[in-house]
Amino acid sequence: MIIDEKNCQILQILHKNSRASLTEISKKVNLSVDSVNKRIQKMIESKIFSPSIYMRHRYYGFNNVVEVKLKLHNLDCETDYNHFISFLKEHPRVTEVFSIAGEWDLSIVIIARDAIEQGIITQKIRSKFGKIINSWSESLTITCHKFEDYNFKKLFFEKV
Repeated sequence: MIIDEKNCQILQILHKNSRASLTEISKKVNLSVDSVNKRIQKMIESKIFSPSIYMRHRYYGFNNVVEVKLKLHNLDCETDYNHFISFLKEHPRVTEVFSIAGEWDLSIVIIARDAIEQGIITQKIRSKFGKIINSWSESLTITCHKFEDYNFKKLFFEKV
């Protein structure tokens, strides 16, 4: 899908206020409501973005947001790896799971109410999957300075 100037404007409006009405967006980008709706639907179908909400964990009691980098080993059995990934994806306190390239194999984010709960979650994961976890490194998020904050016009149209 081609991202043109109008799509950038629509994305920027939705990025700032995901609840903006089609009427409001259409006035700002000088297109009909129907055109705006079609463009949004096409971007969703093309997976440019997905309509969702961003949760701020600390505002509802989960003060520990921990990024964990994992280096795996003993992956001769693909079943163990798939079981581990399934476990992480289904765990209610694991909010992100990424396979990554480089020094580490996986990056996950765990949320917990406090350090004690974080320790319990970590210990359960490490004991259950210790035979395939080679290294584990945790980083506690203290402050978020920027998170998925885009200027779509610059992103798509300015050279780096």
